[in-house]
Amino acid sequence: MLYKFALLGFGPGGWGWALLQGAAITISIALATLPFGLALGLIVALCKRSESIVLRAFATVYTTVFRGVPELLTLYIIYFGIQILVQKIWSGFSIPPFVAGMVALGMVLAAFSSEVWVGALNSIQKGQREAAAALGLSKPQAFRLVVFPQLIRVALPGLGNNWMVLLKETSLVSVITLPDIMFITTRANVVTKEPFLFFGAAMLIYFGFSLISAWGIGRMEKHTNRGYAAFGGTTR
Repeated sequence: MLYKFALLGFGPGGWGWALLQGAAITISIALATLPFGLALGLIVALCKRSESIVLRAFATVYTTVFRGVPELLTLYIIYFGIQILVQKIWSGFSIPPFVAGMVALGMVLAAFSSEVWVGALNSIQKGQREAAAALGLSKPQAFRLVVFPQLIRVALPGLGNNWMVLLKETSLVSVITLPDIMFITTRANVVTKEPFLFFGAAMLIYFGFSLISAWGIGRMEKHTNRGYAAFGGTTR
């Protein structure tokens, strides 16, 4: 029994350092994907509310496709399909697994987060923008100074849920040989024949990330809600 737990250690024959490196890769790709996916999701949400029928159609098709196609298939298309397609034009082209994973997961995240952004945008009263215009603010200024701070407060719970889902979806990048937690634990299981030990360790690592994330999201929600009246929806 002690020998089994020694396999998780940092000494000779232990997989401790490899697991730490895998955890670092997992959190790195999640953190790299988050701003890309959320920014793209906000653009898609703005397209959905655009007066242009072309932009609305594009946003609808985008969310329908990427919410309906399995994330693993999206990852394969980005990493293998696009790479092979571009190599027909540029023979030396290759996509690093990290970049492919970030792009694929980010595009899926954008599709789901756009619905959160749309709901948050719809909750902001039109009078807020009219008041900003009356003060002489341009549309970009009104969005940055008036709309966006309120948008974050309303969207944060839904975006926090998207982040938690993203953390779990990072495990998919192991199939394109990116050495994340799942890749390392799968390899360790093949070598040691101890699936319960290593997959259990992976579960605890993901659970730890989730606990820290839940705490952080709670703190952010508390911060964005400071000074917000519980009744009437106005700031004090």
